[in-house]
Amino acid sequence: MSLNASHGAHPCAPVLSAEVRAALATHHPVVALESTIIAHGLPRPRNLRVAEELEGLVRSAGAVPATIAVLNGKARIGLDKSQLERVACDTAMRKLGHRDLAPALAAGASGATTVSATAFLAARAGLRVFATGGLGGVHREWTRTQDESADLRLLARTGITVVCAGVKSILDVPATLQRLETLGIPVLGYGTDRFPGFYLTSSGEPVDWTVRTPEEVAAVMRAQDVLGGPRSALIVANPVSLADQLEPALHDRVLAEALAECQERGVVGQAVTPFLLDRLMRGTGGASLEANLAAVRGNVSLAARISGAWTDASEDPAAGA
Repeated sequence: MSLNASHGAHPCAPVLSAEVRAALATHHPVVALESTIIAHGLPRPRNLRVAEELEGLVRSAGAVPATIAVLNGKARIGLDKSQLERVACDTAMRKLGHRDLAPALAAGASGATTVSATAFLAARAGLRVFATGGLGGVHREWTRTQDESADLRLLARTGITVVCAGVKSILDVPATLQRLETLGIPVLGYGTDRFPGFYLTSSGEPVDWTVRTPEEVAAVMRAQDVLGGPRSALIVANPVSLADQLEPALHDRVLAEALAECQERGVVGQAVTPFLLDRLMRGTGGASLEANLAAVRGNVSLAARISGAWTDASEDPAAGA
């Protein structure tokens, strides 16, 4: 891994933890993890317990976790215990997308990284697999608001495999899938021919390609590399289990009520997503949060297995034959 060696002299260069650096140098599997879910997505003190649990799931599958955050103007790829505690406990921790990284580094700021920022920094550091909950996407009423997550364009030019439970169900799922197609971002359904619905096992929308093992995902990653051309992410859409999903009728009812309230109150722009997610959590008595966490756990475990399969394939001389 040459990132630190070639750019380490610059104060804004990303910093890899010793564990992550050693894992990359020895071709050991590594999984990138976002930090926004820790700082902004979960109540305290449960957020720290979940962060430690997710890192533990990666380790139990034989991979190294690389939770990513910006601390005091340094992009950190892999956090130690005290750094993880700071992300979880510091109420001043900012929320950083890809566009915020340069200003944050230059200003010496601290913040948790979203999907776009995490994917960018992970790929920059040479990591190939990233696990998250749900992607951002095209918002409802896009034709009027032109509101689209920065995740999509960033993933269209970042060569990383993202394991997720689809996109947040508060979004326009069909429009998001169309946008992914337009941007040339391939989507694989893991063990399913339907795109997951984040809190729900299925959104009802079809996917064109289904894979059933981590080795099959690694084969697609290898084919991407052999083909060359424009770099884009590979989306592995991994559904939450039927046992862990939010009850569909409850989900649909509460979401409809939340959307109506959002319109009545005139909530717009960046305020829409947190408003709807809050209403979903309150309207389902916390069940939406539990479904979210079940999805994240499944994605993290799968990502570790995919990273292991990818590493094994990369070390096998016959793999590229």
